[in-house]
Amino acid sequence: MNVRVSQALPALEPSPRAATSARMRTLALGIVGPGRVGGALLEQLRASRERLKRTHRLDLQLRAVIDSRHMWLDCDDDALNGRHGGAQIWRPATLADLGPYLQQSHAHAVIVDCSASEEVVRHYADWFTAGIHVVTPNKLAESGPLERWHALRETASHSGAQWLYETTVGAGLPVIKTLRELIDTGDHLTSIEGMLSGTLAWLLDQFDGQRAFSDLVRDAIVAGYAEPDPRLDLGGMDVARKLVILAREAGLTLSLDDVEVESLVPAELADVDAETFMHKLAQLDAPMTRRLAQASARNGVLRYVARLSAEGHARVALEVVPRSHPLANARLTDNMVVFSTRRYCDNPLVVQGPGAGPEVTAAGVFADVLRVAQQVAA
Repeated sequence: MNVRVSQALPALEPSPRAATSARMRTLALGIVGPGRVGGALLEQLRASRERLKRTHRLDLQLRAVIDSRHMWLDCDDDALNGRHGGAQIWRPATLADLGPYLQQSHAHAVIVDCSASEEVVRHYADWFTAGIHVVTPNKLAESGPLERWHALRETASHSGAQWLYETTVGAGLPVIKTLRELIDTGDHLTSIEGMLSGTLAWLLDQFDGQRAFSDLVRDAIVAGYAEPDPRLDLGGMDVARKLVILAREAGLTLSLDDVEVESLVPAELADVDAETFMHKLAQLDAPMTRRLAQASARNGVLRYVARLSAEGHARVALEVVPRSHPLANARLTDNMVVFSTRRYCDNPLVVQGPGAGPEVTAAGVFADVLRVAQQVAA
């Protein structure tokens, strides 16, 4: 069974009668990290706010935005939404003050962590203890130390705070949701295999030998598919973190150290500074050209594949995939996850769709915010 998803699934529209009779619900939002994803989320919030108030009786109030240096307060205005630097009220960023400030509004407080910061994750426990919901594409908490992960889950559960992180795997695709529903309804996981990096998916889809692999990496950076230091994508650790998150959702106590990781970065370039790495990027070309030739000789294609067995064996690596395999049919930035289970054995369940880009990731984050609102209403 193949489920292709082009964007985050929208919430069901209520009937006009329900919208006018229901009590207005209010969420006080604080966004940490107004970068590419956070900036796209700000635009989406601004564009949707009046519609959500009208059709859902949901008022999303943007109360604070924090970057690495500043915290903008009372910023639900066009100046901030257009470009947060234009907000009128700001002060030095203090993450410890964010939760109490949001709670002053006496609305349900939601912190959206669009950073990739360990420092932000260290505040999750305090936010959960205070009953503040957290929505995030930041993978560091969900794939971090097992002891901390267990403690955060217990703290959130005890306080009633929601911790939603669908976009940590597959951007706007319902990957974690699908896995949870399989497990919760009594299915038994046999294996997971997939392409979990939109960056690597795009690079390997484009790499046909006509252009140097290093040139494609530069193109991916310009297009916003790859990080400015592409080793964060090419090294495989980002994919490994996503596989750890899926393993934990499936009930396996997996840590990053348990994952076998093949890096596409030559060992001699792993620890140099970013500028030197980019200067020597062409060193990737010869090994990747050899791997492409091997794939062609076997009538297959190159894919960077994450694999997880029911016993907990986990590996992420560059593989030659037969052209008949579902992973061979992914295009551009597609992520694809193939779930093999007791129910889906002869014909695995496949979730596929765009897995890179700030807009699709922000849309997935937005969908998680709406899920918080639904739970608050319930």
